[in-house]
Amino acid sequence: MWIHRQVLTRTLHLRHYGQAAAALLHEPEAPLTYLEGFPVPDPRYAETIRAVPRATSGKNISAKERKAGRVPSIVFEQEDGQHGGNKRLISVQNNQIKKLVNHLGRSFFLSRLFDLEVRPDLESEVVVEKVRVLPRALHLHAGTDAVLNVTFIRAPSEALLKVDVPLVFRGEDVSPGLKKGSYLNIIKRTVKYLCPADVIPPYIDVDLSELDVGQKLVIGDLKVHPALKFIRSKDEPVCKIMGSRVSDQQRRSK
Repeated sequence: MWIHRQVLTRTLHLRHYGQAAAALLHEPEAPLTYLEGFPVPDPRYAETIRAVPRATSGKNISAKERKAGRVPSIVFEQEDGQHGGNKRLISVQNNQIKKLVNHLGRSFFLSRLFDLEVRPDLESEVVVEKVRVLPRALHLHAGTDAVLNVTFIRAPSEALLKVDVPLVFRGEDVSPGLKKGSYLNIIKRTVKYLCPADVIPPYIDVDLSELDVGQKLVIGDLKVHPALKFIRSKDEPVCKIMGSRVSDQQRRSK
């Protein structure tokens, strides 16, 4: 009876305020977007990655794929885009992945979304499936830097993804501490955040312009989109302006 009264009261309330008010109650949340003043992905690298299905895995299969100019890859397909789940075996073009990694840099490649198209073969114009993905892992040959394999994870708009976002340090030329002859001790070059898929930052700017000798920046000092969440403690240091190097002190004392 109590539940029935509550439903009736809600219905009468909506009728009183009209259809516009009722529509507001059911209006979906607006999609997240990049905010002014924060880094956005460079459109020059908005490239669609071509892929072909791969039926089986194993060392012999992977070796054949690489010999044919393809990189054995995996797309994890769980809907939330976070925990892996079902996987799809694919192969991608070696030249395309190598070019993207060389142009962007490894850490920047791993923090950028791409459209991925699965085709019957790499030259076909028929698209079997198109999905937005985030590169999750990239394995390179230790001696030659050849791309051995790539792991992707689906990145639908509703996904929350753990991303190691690269840091870009700026303001060295005006930093009071660095102008005094001190040096920059970089403690972290990437910081892990839980990011909504639609606003994954390509990098984070680290402003050194006001840092003096002995001062540091911590994760909590970084300016990021408010939708991003810390994975680690916000008090973890990112960088610090250290005193003069020992070798510099020794040279001055001579």
